[in-house]
Amino acid sequence: MKRNIFTAVLIILVLAFAVSCKTAPSAADDVEAALNYVYDKYRGDIILDGAKSYTVVSGDTLAHISSAQYGNGFYFPLIMLASSDVVVDQDKIRPGMVLTVPDLQKNMDNATAKRRIKSYLLEIARIEDERGRPADAQGLRDLSGSL
Repeated sequence: MKRNIFTAVLIILVLAFAVSCKTAPSAADDVEAALNYVYDKYRGDIILDGAKSYTVVSGDTLAHISSAQYGNGFYFPLIMLASSDVVVDQDKIRPGMVLTVPDLQKNMDNATAKRRIKSYLLEIARIEDERGRPADAQGLRDLSGSL
């Protein structure tokens, strides 16, 4: 009798452990899920007419690409949004990826696109805060506030 109870408890513990390991998302999964949620919310709000393509080379970061393309590295989320079918997380760009670089001026000249980009930058700032990147988050908030 004691052996059956011990076996049953052991089986329950093993099953509970297996289920908890399988369902616990990693921090990377949480970030990508949050980013995908934001991309889905804002994807249709940016103007892609006149967008350019940029092929990532070794040593590139989205902030460097953004700085070269727009004169401000904190516009990197705009490239991420336009390229979300290629790369979800800014930390995961790789040489050879072809990114879409929207025409910033066309987006800023359109009141609706500009307003949505301001909101989008604030949502990305929140995610950056959660990732433990307060300087990036503040830079994004400052940029949003300046638009």
